[in-house]
Amino acid sequence: MNARLEQKPDLMTQRDPRAISEDGTPAGVRAANAVRLPEPWASAAVTVVIPTYNEADNLPVVLDALFALPLPALRVLVVDDNSPDGTGGLAEDLARDKYGPDRLSVLHRPGKQGLGRAYVHGIGHALDQGAAYVVQMDADLSHPPEAIPQMLGTLLSTEADVVIGSRYATGGKLAENWALHRKALSAWANFYVRVLLHLRIRDVTAGFKIWRRETLRSIDVGSITSNGYSFQVEMNYRTVRRGLKIVEVPIRFEERHDGHSKMSLGVQFESALMPFRLRRHMRRLGTGRPPSDRSTAPEARETP
Repeated sequence: MNARLEQKPDLMTQRDPRAISEDGTPAGVRAANAVRLPEPWASAAVTVVIPTYNEADNLPVVLDALFALPLPALRVLVVDDNSPDGTGGLAEDLARDKYGPDRLSVLHRPGKQGLGRAYVHGIGHALDQGAAYVVQMDADLSHPPEAIPQMLGTLLSTEADVVIGSRYATGGKLAENWALHRKALSAWANFYVRVLLHLRIRDVTAGFKIWRRETLRSIDVGSITSNGYSFQVEMNYRTVRRGLKIVEVPIRFEERHDGHSKMSLGVQFESALMPFRLRRHMRRLGTGRPPSDRSTAPEARETP
C-alpha cells in the first residue's frame, strides 16, 4: 500500500469523530440509513463533483459517507488544485486501493484557480463521462451527504431542473457553532442578491445542488466566467433566466470540521459585484426581469 495511506491508516478503517452529527451519529451511518429510492431512480447515473484545496483530513470522511449511500451507480469526481497537503495524491490512492477508479476519479489542476473554475472543469468532465445528474458539494463536511438521495428523488418527482440543499428553506438549519459574523454575512449576501436580481430563491448562494445534465447544457455552464462563491449566483441566475424550475429542500449546514474557509476578501468583493455585472449584461441584451413562474418550487415561494 502507498506510504501516504500507511501514514494515516485510520482514514481508511475507522469512523472519524469529526463526522459526528448533532445527535451523535457518524456521517457514514447517516448515509447508509438515507432515503432509499425505488428503481430505476436508485441506479441513476449520478456524479458528485467535489473541488478540493487542502482537504486531506476531510476527504476520506466525506468519501466514506458518499459511498455508503444507497445509490449503487454513484460516482465521485475530485477536482484538486494541486493542494500542498497532498489531497490530490490521497484521492488517487483511495481510488486505486479502496473504491476503484470506476467509482472515484481525480482531475488535477496546476494550482489554485478558484471554486468556479474547478466546478466548470469538473462538471464538464462529468457530463463528458455520461453523468445524467451532477451534484455540487464541498469536501469540508458542511453539506450532509445523506441528503443526496432525497434531493435526487425531489428532482425526479417534481420534474425540477435543479434542486438546492437550502439552509434557508423552511426546516433548514445553520450549525449552532457557526460564527455570528458568518451567519450575518450569509444572511445579508442572500438578501442583497435576491433583491438586486429579483430571484425568488431562499438560499441563492448555496453550494449544495443536484442538476440534470440537460439543465447544465441549457445554461452553458462552460461559458460561466465568475469564480469563487459568485459562481453559484451566476448559475442560479442563468437557470431562472431560462424559465427553468428550481426546488429547494431544507438541510442542516454544518461548520467545516478542519482546514480554513476559502472566503477571502477578494472572493467577497467579486461576489458583491456579481449582481451588478449580471444586471448590466441583461440590459445590454434588452431583457427585463427574469421570469418567476417556474423559478422555485412551492416550498421556496414562502420567501417574503
